[in-house]
Amino acid sequence: MAASAEQAEALWYVAPGKAEIRSERLAPVSPGQARLRAVASALSRGTERLIFSGRVPESEFERMRAPFMSGAFPFPVKYGYAMVGRVEEGPADLEGRLVFALYPHQTVFNLPAENILPLPDGLPPERAVLAANMETALNATWDAAPGPAGRIAVVGAGVLGLLVARLCARMPDTSVVVVDIEPSRAAIAAKLGLAFAAPGAAPQDCDLVIHTSASEAGLRTALDLAANEATVLELSWYGANDVRVPLGGAFHSRRLKLVSSQVGQVAPSRRAQFTHRDRLKAALDLLAADPALDALLAPPVAFAELPAKLPDILNPTSGVLCQLIRY
Repeated sequence: MAASAEQAEALWYVAPGKAEIRSERLAPVSPGQARLRAVASALSRGTERLIFSGRVPESEFERMRAPFMSGAFPFPVKYGYAMVGRVEEGPADLEGRLVFALYPHQTVFNLPAENILPLPDGLPPERAVLAANMETALNATWDAAPGPAGRIAVVGAGVLGLLVARLCARMPDTSVVVVDIEPSRAAIAAKLGLAFAAPGAAPQDCDLVIHTSASEAGLRTALDLAANEATVLELSWYGANDVRVPLGGAFHSRRLKLVSSQVGQVAPSRRAQFTHRDRLKAALDLLAADPALDALLAPPVAFAELPAKLPDILNPTSGVLCQLIRY
């Protein structure tokens, strides 16, 4: 039965440190569209913390737009890109299926069918909310191009760092260590089969160092751990913050390479073979094959409770990795 116009509820960031749930009326589903009812979504803690605090620099207002965000930076904005929903109406081959979409936190919504991807068989919707993070991690490994028998350090044991480390550890005879100042992250790393070290105890002379901590101190640590002629791949985004990079000392004599990676474009090494859709599908397939990644998910928060709980969730000291939202 065709869905009619319907009331939806969505999370909006409306001022520094303030969010609210707003109602909006959905139009009937048009040809080529699908209507999705949310099952689960996830907060992107790094990006959404910057948005929540109003720290998106004006120079990045356009580049920071998510595919289906509404409003305009700095406020108010409806933002998010980690949504799993069930198709209630649309193409016959999609009706009733669980799908992933790069859509903000909202109870029900319409999307062009070409902008949703069915979940692979066996992938729970809760783990599937990691798809956007896994896509970023996959693109980073393509940019980094780690080889077998290498020594790799990943500085920053957040969701992205742990996903990158997990992918790198699949290379044969490769030594991977996750480096973080928070000792509690050692237990999560262990669940993923990864070695862990505090910055002062991390191995030196790494062939590849990947930085994800979004801190100046973390970037300094990453440069310190790199071997001669090694690459330091920078995945952190600092918003409006200025970061001092220690390019004095032995940076030049060691011939280090500091390289940025960002998910907005497919890595050059795969651009001829992969579209953005292909890359996202590959990320979903990687999640389906790795149940251990459930360890990254925090206990779910009800969608209706988000405005009140966001300050605690997005606090850098909260310890939350990936905050799951249930509808």
